[in-house]
Amino acid sequence: MRQQPVLFISHGSPMFAIEPGRLGPQLQRFGAALSDVRAILVVSPHWQTAGVRVTAAARLETIHDFGGFPAPLYQLSYPAAGAPDLAQTVAALLAEAGFAVGLDARRGLDHGAWVPLRHLRPQADLPVLQVSLPQDLDAAGALRLGRALAPLREQGVLVIGSGSLTHNLYEFRQPIRDPEYAQAFADWVREAVARNDVAALLDYRRQAPQAARAHPSEEHFLPLLVALGASAAGDAPQWIDGGMTYGVLSMDSFAWQPAGAADRQAA
Repeated sequence: MRQQPVLFISHGSPMFAIEPGRLGPQLQRFGAALSDVRAILVVSPHWQTAGVRVTAAARLETIHDFGGFPAPLYQLSYPAAGAPDLAQTVAALLAEAGFAVGLDARRGLDHGAWVPLRHLRPQADLPVLQVSLPQDLDAAGALRLGRALAPLREQGVLVIGSGSLTHNLYEFRQPIRDPEYAQAFADWVREAVARNDVAALLDYRRQAPQAARAHPSEEHFLPLLVALGASAAGDAPQWIDGGMTYGVLSMDSFAWQPAGAADRQAA
């Protein structure tokens, strides 16, 4: 079975579901080129729990966990099957890595999962499961979580960390005098990912420009570190230019896959 890629996807505002922008078509092309995928696993900041939880339902409800958006958003669904058998394997890997883990047979997919999947795999033809973020997770813990999930790639599982490269909701819908700070932060992360500078990315809150402003809280950055942890030494990181939305919300995303895979995919 072919080793699957790892993705970090900036899922942006829930409006991304109906406003694909620059990133949506790129995700659709990426998803269409996938092969030998057994299932998709998503880690999203919109499900935080004590310890780690893994969805184990056979069918997954589409959770509209947002308010104040246009009515058509609440009519959307992503009718993917769950993966209860695979959930057992995922839980075992996490437990082996030292995480307190449990299965959740009722939880569905929050918008951090189903919104980007509508672009990546619009036909909803692959089983999906979601892994929660522990409430006390830090940067090092996020990397360790990703490393625990890494063996799944050899079993045909596409691992996705879904977050946001910048995420200051206070500034989301108001004029900002110096929005260029968000691009400076996004550029720093892109360069650190390109050189596989794990130490710098773990220490991003001290080293990256305007890190605390780009991420007043860490939960939307941690999925990037989960994805980084699931990557392998032979992977070639690929920047997916998602552009900047709402002035300060970067949609930049990344893929890690074996060297040469991106070229074969583009062909």
